[in-house]
Amino acid sequence: MPAALSGITASFILAISRAVGETMIVAIAAGQRPVLTLDPRGPIQTMTAYIVQVSLGDTPAGSLAFKTIFAVGFTLFLMTLLLNMISHVVVQRYRERY
Repeated sequence: MPAALSGITASFILAISRAVGETMIVAIAAGQRPVLTLDPRGPIQTMTAYIVQVSLGDTPAGSLAFKTIFAVGFTLFLMTLLLNMISHVVVQRYRERY
């Protein structure tokens, strides 16, 4: 068990990272309403669903809505990168070498 701890912890963190990017199950569970709230029980909209919703319409290039697509995508990328880096640090720190 001690030798597997780093791998188990890293897989848990990577699972959370992957769940951040998955849209359908989160959208169904969250209610898919674009309302900003701090209440975790309230309906929300995922970042990926927001990108899809804004990009489906006739969004003119250079508009604020067009730029928010890239801002939200970049934020999603940074969150995933951060979780991957944390996972890598956990694996390196708690890995037992034989």
